[in-house]
Amino acid sequence: MDRSAPARPPRPARHRSPRRLVPVLALAAAAALTLAGCSSGSGGKAADGKDASEAAAGRADTPRMTVALITHQAAGDTFWDIVRKGAEAAAAKDNVKLVYAHDPNAGNQASLVRNAIDQKVDGIAVTLAKPDALKGVVAEARRAGIPVVGLNSGLGDWKRMGLTEFFGQDESVAGEAFGRKLDEVGAKRAVCVLHEQGNVGLTQRCDGVRKTFTGTVENLYVNGTDMPSVQSTITARLRQDGAVDHVVTLGAPFAMAAVKSAAEAGGTAKVATFDLNKELTGAIRQGDIEFAVDQQPYLQGYLAVDGLWLYENNGNYSGGGEQPVLTGPAFVDKSNVERIARYAAKGTR
Repeated sequence: MDRSAPARPPRPARHRSPRRLVPVLALAAAAALTLAGCSSGSGGKAADGKDASEAAAGRADTPRMTVALITHQAAGDTFWDIVRKGAEAAAAKDNVKLVYAHDPNAGNQASLVRNAIDQKVDGIAVTLAKPDALKGVVAEARRAGIPVVGLNSGLGDWKRMGLTEFFGQDESVAGEAFGRKLDEVGAKRAVCVLHEQGNVGLTQRCDGVRKTFTGTVENLYVNGTDMPSVQSTITARLRQDGAVDHVVTLGAPFAMAAVKSAAEAGGTAKVATFDLNKELTGAIRQGDIEFAVDQQPYLQGYLAVDGLWLYENNGNYSGGGEQPVLTGPAFVDKSNVERIARYAAKGTR
């Protein structure tokens, strides 16, 4: 069998006029989920605030297509604002109608993917934080002739699930690099704060840290949807064990909570983190956070949408269908934060 290229899903003849995604209601405890769209292009204002005529001036002269970006974002997690901003920029350039939906519950996320299939979108970009829950709907998309790419989470699963491309960070590699960095700064005892149980990417980060760090690491589970609880749980752990000298968080908002926890605990524990945002660059400048690993979420969103456009119009796919496109890890500390902060202020890092 020829392994030089991935099997492209069959694309049944479909009407190429713009499609409108209608809302979906997915049962989630006692709440209903709505699949809402953000569109780049025709009429009104584009994502960057320009008039539609201005946005269209730099837009690809290709048939309008609809792409659904469906992530495991939890409410209030600003990391995903950066992913979405990158996706919107690519959509504006590529004459793509972008529909964004999210749910941290894997079953509900799968329902959102199924709704996108039912609406006959031209492409789906999806995160695979809990890949087993999404295996079935990804297979449905492929049977329907809809190409699917992965981003952010699922590097270890995208190929076996038949995705065309993957854009993100190797979390194990990032964790190992983080562990070596902890050694460089003289850490001896760390806690790794996991804010979402069952998320394979987060587990891989902590496992990677443990693999290379010569000190000791313990996992600390917190409820990432309740930031006051996150802060109090970290504070309690630091008060319980004064030998902990570093708190490792797996997202920028949790790092800022950990800074407050360290101050409340009254010890000398320092904070280092995965992921970046505008607020975090200021904390690195001030010395409140020692360093961060940036996986470039803007680039993940941008490449996912652009990759689907290239696949649809040119038959192009990055990595030859066999290799992921890595967007990280990159370290940010006092030595380079001034340069990175310029881009973080624009919401692109």
